[in-house]
Amino acid sequence: MRGQGTLPPELNVSRETSERLNLFAALLEKWNPRINLVSRNSMADLWTRHIVDSVQVFRCVTPTGHWVDLGSGGGFPGLIVGILASDAAPDLRVTLIESDQRKAAFLRTAARETGARCKVISERIEAVDPQQADILSARALADLDRLLAFSERHLKPTGVALFPKGVTWRKEVEAVRQKWKFRAEEITSITDPEAVILKIEGVSRG
Repeated sequence: MRGQGTLPPELNVSRETSERLNLFAALLEKWNPRINLVSRNSMADLWTRHIVDSVQVFRCVTPTGHWVDLGSGGGFPGLIVGILASDAAPDLRVTLIESDQRKAAFLRTAARETGARCKVISERIEAVDPQQADILSARALADLDRLLAFSERHLKPTGVALFPKGVTWRKEVEAVRQKWKFRAEEITSITDPEAVILKIEGVSRG
């Protein structure tokens, strides 16, 4: 596993943020055998597969207002957003929604120990009051149709959704075009050239 100080230099985080990220990685390694926050196979490449992949989501927008992360799981990208915001956007409100109580307990512990200011809501996404998010994110959570339904509920009309998607992203976009109206920018992933981050605005039912 990559050790401390291994974020790519082009991500340009402060030393304090780097220390927070290393602390988070250590917490994840400690908790993962008990509650399976990420797959065992991906732990060997934790920094690239999960941490750097989450940092790039944060960098896709100007982080202002209220950022809501859906199905935060092991903290990707939501807890990473909270860590980065502590230094780069201290006025950003960050809310993590995770229905699994054990994972929510991990998120609260990680936020406390890294100093990331995050609110954790441990309820189902469909049951949570509409969040009026300026920025909405979700990683490895659901297909695009379901994510757009979540966006309809939780994203401001003027908000932006960020959804990392793998090699089949084009099929997902085409599959929902008749049901949903939206504008999408495809940002090529720096961790996988066949993957993208879909930057979506103007979500409404078609």
